[in-house]
Amino acid sequence: MRAHLGDQLVVESRATGAGRRDGEIVGLHHEDGTPPYDVRWSDTDEVTLVFPGPDAHISHLQTAREAQPDTGEAGTMSTTAPPREAANPGDIGRRVALERRRQGVSMEEAARRARMSPDYLAYLEEQPADPTSSTLIRLAGALGTTVAALRGGGIDLPPGQGHALLHPRLRDLGPEECRTLLSTHGVGRVAVRTSDGRPAVVPVNYEVIDDAIVFRTDPGSVTAAAAGKEVAFEVDHVDEALSQGWSVLAVGPASVVTEPDAVRRLTQHAHTTPWAGGEREMWVSIRPASLTGRRITPADQ
Repeated sequence: MRAHLGDQLVVESRATGAGRRDGEIVGLHHEDGTPPYDVRWSDTDEVTLVFPGPDAHISHLQTAREAQPDTGEAGTMSTTAPPREAANPGDIGRRVALERRRQGVSMEEAARRARMSPDYLAYLEEQPADPTSSTLIRLAGALGTTVAALRGGGIDLPPGQGHALLHPRLRDLGPEECRTLLSTHGVGRVAVRTSDGRPAVVPVNYEVIDDAIVFRTDPGSVTAAAAGKEVAFEVDHVDEALSQGWSVLAVGPASVVTEPDAVRRLTQHAHTTPWAGGEREMWVSIRPASLTGRRITPADQ
């Protein structure tokens, strides 16, 4: 008998059909998918360690309502992909698919990291599904994000409300790691001094092109005041579930991109339009003179 995360374990007397019990496999103890399994039972929602006997078999998740049992003589699962309905993903599926594509990870690789069947991951991404907490924890770990982010919880709450680590380790990041964390695009914060002399910090959608941090804005906006000045740009990530995270700070002169070919190139290669909407055709470029960062992790990492 072999299984993947998300498969269903069914226990029943094949002679009488009585005493049927089923649950979702939420934990594997062997990489080849052989028993035992951690099973979340549908009747109690409890998770127990199960060593399946001769009255148990595996069912593969195909749709929200049906599954085909594993009836192979040698106890191996069918490798034929189940027929799929037209894609109609739920919120969790959309977040999983978006994060996977953002990182350039194939479905097969993401499934391998999360120790689940690629077919099951495809189901999660394409159909309204309600995966268990264990499944979400494995997916979050595989994609380098958090369960809260995949669920969309806490969207309107500021980060950092979880408990601090008992033994945190704060370490400085080198320039190369800082550049890697900045990545190619995302949301960061620009710290500027406005025309009336007051400081302001404004979030912007940004790109990193040719080692320059660039963003679009409106000529009359607060962020337009960055042009011609030395500014600070900050981006960070907080993992609420693990109480750890990192931040990167870039400091350098900002200028308006005016050369037509450069503007055209930036516009054509932009990954996203500004979330704030409106006409934002002024490109501002920040050339970091210094790039620093710090990361908080458990002391034993």
